[in-house]
Amino acid sequence: MSDRLAAAQAALNGGRRDEAIGHMIAAVGDDPARPVQVYRTLTVHLYQAGRYDEGAAFGARGLERFPRDFDLLNVRGVNLRKLKRLPEALAALELATRVSPKNLGGLQNYGNVLLDLNEGAKAEGVFSRLVRIDPRNGEYQRQLARALHKQNKLEPALVRFRQAVTVQPGLIDAWLDMVGILGEEHRTADAEAQLDRAIAANPGNARLLEGKTMVLRRTGQVARAEAFAREVMAAQPDAAWVHHQLGIMVSEQDRAAGNVLLRRAIALDPGRIEYVTALIESLERTRSGDEGGHIEEGYQLAKTILHRSAEFTESVTKILCEIMIRVCDFDGLDQVGDFRTLGRGWAGSGRHTALLKQLARVRTDEDRRELLEQHRIWGRGVEVPASRRPIKRPPPRSPGGKVRLGFMSSDLRQHPVGYFALPLFDHVDHERFEVFVYSFYTGQEDAAQRHITERVTAYRWWPDISVAGAAEKIAEDQLDMLIELGGSTHMNKLEVMAYKPAPVQASWLGYPHSAGLEAIDYLVCDPITVPPERELLVEKPLMMPKSWIALGSRFFSNTVEIKEAPELRNGFITYGTANNPHKYTREVLQMWARVVAATPGSKFAFIRPEGSGESFRANILRQFAAEGVSADRVIFHVIRGAHMPFYNEVDITLDPFPLTGGTTTAETLWMGVPLISLIGPAFYERLSASIMTNSGIGDLAVNTLDDYLAAAVALAGNRERRLELRGSLRDRMRNGPLGQTDQFARDFYDMIYRTVRPAG
Repeated sequence: MSDRLAAAQAALNGGRRDEAIGHMIAAVGDDPARPVQVYRTLTVHLYQAGRYDEGAAFGARGLERFPRDFDLLNVRGVNLRKLKRLPEALAALELATRVSPKNLGGLQNYGNVLLDLNEGAKAEGVFSRLVRIDPRNGEYQRQLARALHKQNKLEPALVRFRQAVTVQPGLIDAWLDMVGILGEEHRTADAEAQLDRAIAANPGNARLLEGKTMVLRRTGQVARAEAFAREVMAAQPDAAWVHHQLGIMVSEQDRAAGNVLLRRAIALDPGRIEYVTALIESLERTRSGDEGGHIEEGYQLAKTILHRSAEFTESVTKILCEIMIRVCDFDGLDQVGDFRTLGRGWAGSGRHTALLKQLARVRTDEDRRELLEQHRIWGRGVEVPASRRPIKRPPPRSPGGKVRLGFMSSDLRQHPVGYFALPLFDHVDHERFEVFVYSFYTGQEDAAQRHITERVTAYRWWPDISVAGAAEKIAEDQLDMLIELGGSTHMNKLEVMAYKPAPVQASWLGYPHSAGLEAIDYLVCDPITVPPERELLVEKPLMMPKSWIALGSRFFSNTVEIKEAPELRNGFITYGTANNPHKYTREVLQMWARVVAATPGSKFAFIRPEGSGESFRANILRQFAAEGVSADRVIFHVIRGAHMPFYNEVDITLDPFPLTGGTTTAETLWMGVPLISLIGPAFYERLSASIMTNSGIGDLAVNTLDDYLAAAVALAGNRERRLELRGSLRDRMRNGPLGQTDQFARDFYDMIYRTVRPAG
């Protein structure tokens, strides 16, 4: 044995693994012709140390000398699996099983990668063989159950999970997998009963106790979940998971208190990446105090875990992407993952809300179609389990009578969706329609909600109901058509539509893309927003004659004064935006900076709460500097909510792309500030163009980036037109299709009537 290998052995004997690894790496560096055992030992210890990249690399070097060594193939496979290089891992493990077909560990590792790749049928073959060899191995039974579940063989999967916990009651993963499937199937009572059995078999197990808390929370039983967690905390005050779960629940109502609990969870168990990301997510959503400072704290935390990509789950990547977007760290965003991998991961794991952040990352027609497929992936994941558990339905209604129309949204209150939808409730067609509203809002009733309640047939308010329960109760109203307005935003239940509680279903207003469900028949559009290529929609377009939206009375009651154009006060043009950073990209900031650079003396104003954050400002200024725009030409107005008066500091608004403005576009025009927008092929790339066209300035919505730059510079040079628009845009909006709310409502109800009661 060489001196280096002897030193490595001594270090291992003394429990100094990292030192031993260093000696072994030096040994094979000095002489690659080391015995196979050296490579085996080195790769195993690299794996155990979490140094998977090095483990895979030294495994490859060892295999150059010993190409059919089972141990090297097996360990390289598991290292590659940790790196999520799954095709390479599968190749290594497949060869390992051929080299040593009777080695059960290698066969199990091979089956695990097949599961990772969603190769359920092949994995079933592997684990069926293992179960035949050792039927009392609970882990084999569990993995066979997972393979069956991936093929939608639900009941056989549950049988195998039960066998797994029968032969091995301490197999916590099997209990939790079984509960997870029951939860997906909305079999809430069964899930809770299994958890109680698991806890009885494994008293005090932290993962099971946490599992019960999560099941209660995710099924809407938040009060029970919090009471259970506090009961556990009283007995186990230093249990990190309790602080983590309570922090998540408490933060929904009190961010400051929730953040204290989440920080305590990290202090108790600093190695848990999900604890760190939970705090990042809560900080990113903390609106009180210095919002930009909270975002900055979350961003700095995120940078500390970016190197731990082997531990990333879809939940982790979603949160990391959200915080990177809030500070415009596009390099960090790319580091988290690419457009296709992230989107398909989120879709496959049921995270529809994450897909909204994908819209701004579209660059090409291929991206547009990929984004559509990501939504379809999510849709299939929802519709398949819904089809297995059909809801109860009442007998059909007698033909004739009024049309029963339902609107489902938790945002029919003081919320932008509520404001845009209000004309339909102010002008209900009571002669032909009965109108029902369904809300899952968990807050307090407000004036807008009361206003709507007084004008409809029924306002069903179910803050604690399950998805399947909501679908069943909506079906009881025997609607002719149901329209969802919330998309997958907070407190909405888009999944209800998968149960088809109404014979005809549509989406409108809340989400600027096809939801992804085949069960949704229509998407409300207008002649501008409808994509020229209809294959960019899952649904059929349901066409309004002029505008897909109108501005309700509560929008027009906003009487913030339009003041003198800032150019007249300042002596220079100020461009600006109040749009959310999830619509910003490198290309957007580059174009905005190019516009400023091409307009002598001009400045750009960001009307955003993120502006108090150091990294947000630095990243914005870096992008502008790259186009020759100095920091003194960029202004940050730090504000949330009360932002309307700040449009008085802007001469021209520049729209983001490809995801254009909606509410912000209406607001800027209402404040007399003209807008430059870029029109694209997809629905979400045409929202501003519709509002602008219906406000009489459709010529400022252009088709190319060169035209965008030219239109902005030309408008900056046309003071007469800008001043005329500043004085006339409000009247244009009031008097045009956006303000003719009674006509809009008539057109809308006529459209619905023709859809559900076609002539002839």
